[in-house]
This record gives sequence, C-alpha cells and structure tokens, in this order.
Amino acid sequence: MTNHGNMYGPDFTFLGIERCDLDIPSSYADADVVIVGAPIDSGTSHRSGAKFGPQAIRGGDYLPHDAERPHLALRIDALKEMKVVDAGDLLMPGSDLVASLEVLAQATEKISRAGAIPIILGGDHSIASADVAGIARHRGMGKISMIHFDAHADTGEDQWGALVGHGTPMRRLIDTGTVRGDRFLQLGLRGYWPDAKTLDWMRDQRMRSYEMTEIHHRGLNTVLDESFAILTNECDGVFLSVDIDVVDPGMAPGTGTPEPGGMTSRELLESVRRICLELPIVGIDVVEVAPAFDSADITAILANRVVLEALSAIAKRRSGTKYSPTQNLLDR
Repeated sequence: MTNHGNMYGPDFTFLGIERCDLDIPSSYADADVVIVGAPIDSGTSHRSGAKFGPQAIRGGDYLPHDAERPHLALRIDALKEMKVVDAGDLLMPGSDLVASLEVLAQATEKISRAGAIPIILGGDHSIASADVAGIARHRGMGKISMIHFDAHADTGEDQWGALVGHGTPMRRLIDTGTVRGDRFLQLGLRGYWPDAKTLDWMRDQRMRSYEMTEIHHRGLNTVLDESFAILTNECDGVFLSVDIDVVDPGMAPGTGTPEPGGMTSRELLESVRRICLELPIVGIDVVEVAPAFDSADITAILANRVVLEALSAIAKRRSGTKYSPTQNLLDR
C-alpha cells in the first residue's frame, strides 16, 4: 500500500520521526498520530505540482531532526508527549485518480481503526473526498463534522465532466452522506467562483461558508466560536482540512490556484491551534503545496508549521493542562 518513503526526491520522515508501515499493524498499533503522504495532483485544474507537496512539507524546517521542539506558547513538545510516526507516501499513480483515492481511503480507515489520528500531506484537494471517507468507514457516516480552510468552496458538481478533482471533493462528501451539509463549515472563501447554481446547492445543503470579508468585519475569533458550536452538535469528531491557498499568496505563493486577499499565516496558525485545542479532532489534511511555485520555501515552511501547530495543540488538549493566550508567557 505504501512506498515506505518519499515517492519524489530524498527519503526522510516528517521532522525525523520514526517510520511505520501501514501493512504491518504492529508498527503503528500504539501511535497517537500517523502521518502519511498523498503525492497526487492529477485532480488539479490550473497549475500542477502538488504531488511534490508531501516531501516539501516534511522538509520545511530549520532545526536538526533530533532537536527538542517545545511550543513557545503552549509549553509542550508534541513529539515527546505523543507517539507520532510517518508511514511515508502512498503509491498513487496519476493515471488513475479514482483508484488512487481508494488507496488513500483504505489507508485512513486503517489508521483510524488503530486508534490513531491520520494527518495527510497532500497532494491536491481531491484527496479530501477519500481521506475523510476512510475515517467515516470506521466512525460512521455523518458522524464527522468538517472545518475547511480554503479560498475555494470545492463544491463543484463536476470538473470538466469528471466527478473527482480538486474542485469537487466537498460535494462528493456531502452527496455520499459522509459528512452532513449542515455540519460542514468553510472559512476563507473569496474570488470569482462558485457560480450561482453551485451556491444554491450549498445553501440547500445548509452549509455555512465564511467569505473573507465577513471574517474581516466580524472577527476571526467570533467566526470560530460560531463554527465550533455547529461542529460539535450531533457529531462525534471533527476533520480539519487546510488548503494552503486560504493564505494570501503574498505569504503562500507555492500553490496551484492562488487567490489574493486571503488570511495571514499567523491567522491560519492561530486558527489551527484553537481548533485542535478545543475540538475532538479525528483527522487532518494539508493540501495544495506546489513547491515549484514557492518563494524561499515559505509555503512549505508554513505547511510544516500547520502540521506542527496541530500536533502541539492536540498534545496540549490531551495533557489536560490549561492554556490562556492572554497570560504572560513566563507565567504559563
């Protein structure tokens, strides 16, 4: 099932963590989190290159692999407090997107059934239709809510006649009953799509989508508070999906469909921290990092920190110790 390494480029794990093999359950039986790469971009509609994203995200760090990484604000080292392992990249041939996505669904189902949280490094956003579906096979259809950061809604009926692609995964998740439309939250939308027909469909599903202007005027914390109340109502867990193009391309240029006017990198990281501190996370994906269009690796570094921020917040939540963002750092 896995390549047990990187499909493209040098072989190394996320921040030098231990490797596991999804075909050997004992290698991740006691893991809290399993990281896996989904190196595919045949679902893209504009600039390709996200298949190189997993390697770039793994390498987006400046510390030695054996260094300590205590989160400055949370005062916790996630890689010491939890067992986090890396399964390498899945074998996902671009010639058959449907078959490749099924490989991913089987992988996340395995990880979820083992009691671990899967964190998937994309790849384009088509992978969301599969990674969430795999977890739902274990946890139950409609039992997972979803919070989705993106410039684009990804709710298209099709993509040039194909039902799978990076513009359609959220519709597939709702159409199949994997995620309830009224428990599907989107933050950061902007630009010049979707069209009126697609917006009508989203409204009919009772989705809640926050466009960047609304976030700006109401405030990000207010929007998150409102979102959390919806996400935790009648659902057992939350899946977090982060398309790196939710961030303004001035801070994250290395992506396939950049859209000006997005979040800052700080806003995204603080949002991820709050989500993973306050909600029962059952899975995460970070997608659409396309290194060929990056500048000084800033997009890959940001994506790496999204993963590390999530890990740190999950570890803090599990520790049971409190965190106050307004408390003096030296008094925590």
